[in-house]
Amino acid sequence: MTDRPRASERTSVILAIIVGVVVFITLLGAAMTWPENDNFRGTLPTIDPGARWLSAEVVEVQGLDAFTGIIRGEEERGAVQMISTGDPSLDINPGDRVRLMELESGEIVFVDFERDSPLLFLFIVYVVLVISVAWWRGVGALLGLALAFGIVIFYTVPALFDGANPLVTGLVTGSGALFMLLYIAHGPNARTTTAYLGTLAGLAVTAVLAWWAVRESKLVGLWSEEGIHLEFWYRDVSLTGLVLCGVILAGLGVLNDVTVTQASAVWELRSARPDISRLELFSRGMRIGRDHIASTVYTIAFAYVGAALPTIMFVSLYDASVGSTLTSADIAEEIVRTLVGSIGLVLAVPLTTLIGAIVVSENAIKVVEKAPAQDVGAP
Repeated sequence: MTDRPRASERTSVILAIIVGVVVFITLLGAAMTWPENDNFRGTLPTIDPGARWLSAEVVEVQGLDAFTGIIRGEEERGAVQMISTGDPSLDINPGDRVRLMELESGEIVFVDFERDSPLLFLFIVYVVLVISVAWWRGVGALLGLALAFGIVIFYTVPALFDGANPLVTGLVTGSGALFMLLYIAHGPNARTTTAYLGTLAGLAVTAVLAWWAVRESKLVGLWSEEGIHLEFWYRDVSLTGLVLCGVILAGLGVLNDVTVTQASAVWELRSARPDISRLELFSRGMRIGRDHIASTVYTIAFAYVGAALPTIMFVSLYDASVGSTLTSADIAEEIVRTLVGSIGLVLAVPLTTLIGAIVVSENAIKVVEKAPAQDVGAP
């Protein structure tokens, strides 16, 4: 019977030292870019002075411009008329939960729909399916995901508002998030460390390429509505740096996906063929890796196309050539994000495979002879 492949003690010590150095550098980078304050939170008003937010349930719709509803918590007021935007695409119907703004004049204006229930339902279905299919590994993945988002919310965003170096901030965020995601979901072992180091290598390539591409393509981040608002309200924020950090983080999930599966493939190949050399193991692993690359490259492309579809449709309305359209700021940013992420992905696969082939050597398998079955009828 063939046992699971394991790294040698010497290799495990070397891997632990490398990870320790990476963690130290990550913590040092975090200390250098740690935000001094988070005074930016809640500084942008979302409501006019003298106005207040309300929640209501639609009772009746009177055409496109108005509807009546019962304001939650103020049922004694009865049905109150509200002003809509007159946009037929809103499709307001009786029973809908809506978000309103009551102006100082007493006029009540429709702002948005309330989406708490469907979003909560989708979240519950997602959590239940992940846990039911992946069991404890799914629980670890969800916990790691929560901690990774915590890094983004409590470190990355405040650091960028504080004017920290976006390249360092992106790398620190990526390294820290990957550490949480991988070791909590997959456990502290040589296979996880192989995936971690392979992902970091791909992330480093992505960061360098992103820095060069954003600078050479003059992606200043001023072409989106959010960028314009940030430029107006917070001039200390580098929009170019924001684009750079965004490009680095955008490829993180896909990199993590392919490196974990690639490391697992190398381990399973070694388990099935403990007699092959490292070179043969790398060669066989790359056969699987090429399939990963081929399938994931268009996954990245279509993910970005789907996210940027409204932008693509809007830009296509302009009377411009295909070349001018593709090199416009809106589309160029998506192209840079796609190409940089794909290049990092393509390089991460052979790097992860190489690390795995080195770590899990020919002597990493222990073969155990299966004990003969005992005759029950024997005395």
